[in-house]
Amino acid sequence: QLYQEFERLKARLQAQGLFATDRKRPLPAFPQRIGVVTSASGAALQDVLNVLSRRYPVAEVVLAPASVQGAESPPQVVQAIQALNSLPDIDVIIVARGGGSPEELWAFNDEAVAHAIFNSKVPVVSGIGHEIDYTIADFVADVRAPTPSAAAEICTPDLQELKAAIGVSQRRLGQLMEQRLESLRQRLQHQQRILKLHSPRSYVDTQKQRVDWLTQRATMTIAQRIEQERNRVQSLLGRLAALSPQATL
Repeated sequence: QLYQEFERLKARLQAQGLFATDRKRPLPAFPQRIGVVTSASGAALQDVLNVLSRRYPVAEVVLAPASVQGAESPPQVVQAIQALNSLPDIDVIIVARGGGSPEELWAFNDEAVAHAIFNSKVPVVSGIGHEIDYTIADFVADVRAPTPSAAAEICTPDLQELKAAIGVSQRRLGQLMEQRLESLRQRLQHQQRILKLHSPRSYVDTQKQRVDWLTQRATMTIAQRIEQERNRVQSLLGRLAALSPQATL
């Protein structure tokens, strides 16, 4: 009888579009506040907290306690989901319960609970029962997890893996920065050589060297000319002395 009732409700809600995959929302990559709907004294809460403390302790957990079994459970679960939705900064909601018989899990086959999950503004992850257990809440939720612990894992990244990935990215970024700086350094040196080659100072230095060379050449040429003229004068003086009357006398 319970199974038949389950199938009838499932078919009706599916026809209403509550199970449509195109309306299911992606989970946040790095949730800061995680809402949990479960019993405050149940093992499911401890399982969720243990996983979160190990994988992602930076997240804040906001518990909305609710009975997860019995006739009073559905309205409390609905109220807890609505209460978490009223908070402005809840990133994801986990609806969790440990394993049990179909009768014990029946609160999560309630139509009001299904509509509360469907109408939630915040993505909902269901972690109800064990892996083989399926409830209406699983079909409506944005993501179905096989257990409460798995729901906590699905909602959060692994902090150790994040640290390792950040370390790899930092080293890669450092290498890229070094390569970029070296490329810019070589480019700067090349531009400096070009600038030095075509700079006014370089032109002035070149012209100064040319002037020095011309000065030296002119000095040598003048000295040679003076020496030639001196030799010619000496020759003329010698000839003049040989022809002078004084030499004849």
